[in-house]
Amino acid sequence: MTAATLATSSLLRHRLDDGLADLRIDLDALKREQLLQYVALLDKWNKVYNLTAVREPVRMIGLHILDSLSVLPHLESCSNIIDVGTGGGLPGIPLAIAKPDLHVTMLDTITKKTAFVRQVIGELGLKNADVVTGRVEHYLPTSGFDRVISRAFAELKDFVDAAGHLCADAGAMLAMKGVYPHDEIGRLPPGFVADEIIALNVPGVEGQRHLLVIRKN
Repeated sequence: MTAATLATSSLLRHRLDDGLADLRIDLDALKREQLLQYVALLDKWNKVYNLTAVREPVRMIGLHILDSLSVLPHLESCSNIIDVGTGGGLPGIPLAIAKPDLHVTMLDTITKKTAFVRQVIGELGLKNADVVTGRVEHYLPTSGFDRVISRAFAELKDFVDAAGHLCADAGAMLAMKGVYPHDEIGRLPPGFVADEIIALNVPGVEGQRHLLVIRKN
């Protein structure tokens, strides 16, 4: 390992440790190592499969890993979750690593992206994660999920229209957004209501971040 590689590895580790401390998330050494392995795999595969527009592993720590983990405090009472439009496994993979008692299903339409997610699940030995290739509208599980989450949908109405059927009656849909989406909330379809709008402070991420908790009304 070259001196430059060692320096980069050390920087990534410090960024992750500092970010987790700022978020008040306590993860053991194994989970931290798995998160760094995931960043390495994302960086490697991204060169061929274009999984994310973020090219620098150091920026991936904040924009992808810490951003994904910022929702952890809002998953305390749930046992299963589906990540709709997971892409390269975000936020699903970081959540599966951090919370092994949470079963995480990740869904995407693009085969090369779900192939990558399967590779990550295998290499990291994640027993609480699986992946589905297909359109969310066509996915019909035998029972609903406690939480339906996505960072991928630009419009709240589209998210609820496409994935609302996956939410258990007592569950919630979690939309990870940037600026406070006033207009989008007003366009939510009948039967769903924005129950909570939570401002998130994500280390290493500039600009606003919000988590919208949407429930069946």
